[in-house]
Amino acid sequence: MLPPRVLGLLLAVVAALVCPLASEAAPVSFRNEVMAVLARGGCSQGACHGNQNGKNGFKLSLRGQDPQFDFESLTRDTLGRRTDRLSPSDSLVLIKATATVPHEGGKRFGVDSIEYGILRNWIAEGLRADAVDAPRLLRLEISPAKLVLFEPDATTNLKVTAFFSDGESRDVTALSVFDPSNLVARVTPDGRVERQQPGETVILVRFLDKQATAQLAFVPARPGFVWHEPPVSNFIDKHVFTKLKTLRLQPSELCSDSVFLRRAYLDTLGLLPTADEARRFLADTRPDKRSRLIDELVERPEFADLWALKWSDLLRNEEKVLDRKGVAVFHDWIRRCMLDDKPLNEFARELISSRGSTYGSPAANYYRALRDPQTRAEATAQVFLGVRLQCARCHNHPFERWTQADYHSLAAFFCRVDYRILENNRKDNLDKHEFDGEQIVYQTREGEVIHPRTKEVLKPHLLGAATPDLGPDDDRLAVLADWVARPDNPFFARAQLNRVWAHLLGRGIVDPIDDFRASNPAINERLLESLATDFVKHNFSLRHLVRTIMNSRTYQLSAVPNETNRDDETNFSHGQVRSIQAEQLLDALTQVIDVPSRFPGFPAGMRAGQLPGVTLSRDRGRRNTNDSEKFMTAFGKPVRSLSCECERSDDTTLNQAFQLITGAMLNNMLSQSDNRVGRLLATSKTTSEIVEELYYAALSRPPEVKERTRAVELVDRAPDRRAALEDLLWGLVNSKEFLLRQ
Repeated sequence: MLPPRVLGLLLAVVAALVCPLASEAAPVSFRNEVMAVLARGGCSQGACHGNQNGKNGFKLSLRGQDPQFDFESLTRDTLGRRTDRLSPSDSLVLIKATATVPHEGGKRFGVDSIEYGILRNWIAEGLRADAVDAPRLLRLEISPAKLVLFEPDATTNLKVTAFFSDGESRDVTALSVFDPSNLVARVTPDGRVERQQPGETVILVRFLDKQATAQLAFVPARPGFVWHEPPVSNFIDKHVFTKLKTLRLQPSELCSDSVFLRRAYLDTLGLLPTADEARRFLADTRPDKRSRLIDELVERPEFADLWALKWSDLLRNEEKVLDRKGVAVFHDWIRRCMLDDKPLNEFARELISSRGSTYGSPAANYYRALRDPQTRAEATAQVFLGVRLQCARCHNHPFERWTQADYHSLAAFFCRVDYRILENNRKDNLDKHEFDGEQIVYQTREGEVIHPRTKEVLKPHLLGAATPDLGPDDDRLAVLADWVARPDNPFFARAQLNRVWAHLLGRGIVDPIDDFRASNPAINERLLESLATDFVKHNFSLRHLVRTIMNSRTYQLSAVPNETNRDDETNFSHGQVRSIQAEQLLDALTQVIDVPSRFPGFPAGMRAGQLPGVTLSRDRGRRNTNDSEKFMTAFGKPVRSLSCECERSDDTTLNQAFQLITGAMLNNMLSQSDNRVGRLLATSKTTSEIVEELYYAALSRPPEVKERTRAVELVDRAPDRRAALEDLLWGLVNSKEFLLRQ
């Protein structure tokens, strides 16, 4: 029996000889035209015939990633009954797609459409296969790629041009697929974009295996809008305000000193300022006091605590896989790196190239939680490069250039990582994912990654970059680590600064923050590029980056919107109000009420933000029995099973309300005799002075006249003065001003 490829070519030749409809001048290209029709009709999507099991016996490759498979499926599967060369119009693939006969997928195109004409002509020409040297698609261009439309303009037409390997270019708008990123606009099949509401949108355009994007903004007329040039503190403001001016969005005013103070402390230390610190800052009249405060905060040891916590979340520093000692040494190493302001690219280099004892070489714990090459590749790409590769594990990425081969070629860097388990004292022998004891991480001399579809051995290959030839004894991890840490790496600096920006501003310049792709472009590309250049120039210093962002006027804008920016959620025209994270909130409560939390097995005085791991006890029967642990779980502390900040929840729940309103922990703290209320009552302070102290401690400001008058009146009239002050403090820590970072 002849091989399928050869038989298909012979059939095409025979059909070309006998079929009078064949066009010898310009035969239809299966790879460049028929495959485009299948994609545009949705036939090769996962919900249709691109499903792994196909539909009703007809299977295509997902999103057309295997043209040869699709060619054989159309021409040979089920004895070729889907394509009738003698009577092309009666071909099953045509009468189904046009709903001439019942079709579960409905009508995909009409008999007068371009799609129908291409398919029918290809069948009539004898089901030609493309020659080996047939032109291949190299890239797409879309026009306009960026456009701002001001009301009443509400429509524009997109033109898609394909460039092929033979030097030819072709308008393929009629065969492209258009996917808008939101409901701001809709796109007709012929590329006409129609506004549905004001805002910005990204149109992803797909043709064959290439994508391009168009960024469009539909701006309300805003008659009478006048741009009031705000002061610029640094290059960040220049780029942010330039775009705001284009979109006719006026930035908000600067936030008040008390709001800035709380914001700065929470963002740099994960703590509230003390009452004395708040008084001192608010009384300072120096014009540069905000800049001075920023310089002071980033040098404090609590800055390292905060970033050790954030990196521990990302690096899966949790007890089940690392064990308690491993968590402690890993956390201590991370904190030391942050305290020393180790360049973040060197921090990444040490993690990726790490090996050795998980107790003696703390960075090796990075691999202790990542037990297979695929998980290592996904985590490394997402954390250090801002690239989510998970989709490409099973098929080519639907919204990005990464292929299945790219995914497994990156995994090939990690396939020789192995472990020598010196001991494992896990408490449950049924749980194979739990480890308790020292391990040695090392590289073996053997091991390769096999492409799951083609079964070929894949050599290690860097994402979108040339890769040196690696010999059998070359250190694969070191090669990858060196590339990630290079100043000219196209991903690393952008991904890391975007994470820091999101921490400080509440949203990434690219959002989600670890999902850099063509279909998810930066909201402000010039801002991103300028920050990346500055970050690299200053040796990947986290402290420098935080200083630069916090000193910008953009960071210091009020969260109170104006008439022009009220609906803006993406362009940083005003501050973002968001919840305080679990550890910060617990530490804020203990500081304000002045009753320290107690964490079993940890030294007295340890804050929630300093805890190395997730759980306080490895005894399965006692998990989450500590009130502090229950509190943090309720407010979204992650279990660290994912290499993603998305695992930390900031959703508001009823459990959170119960914890704050009637929770045992808070009520016990308020009722302790030696807490802040008790100590204030033991002094000679007046009620007014005590009320002021509570406001400074909880809200970093003095009470307003109305607040002070009402609070003093309620306390002095109460039969139990202490109970009244407890109620006042309870009200302060349950207020939005306390619970939210403004």
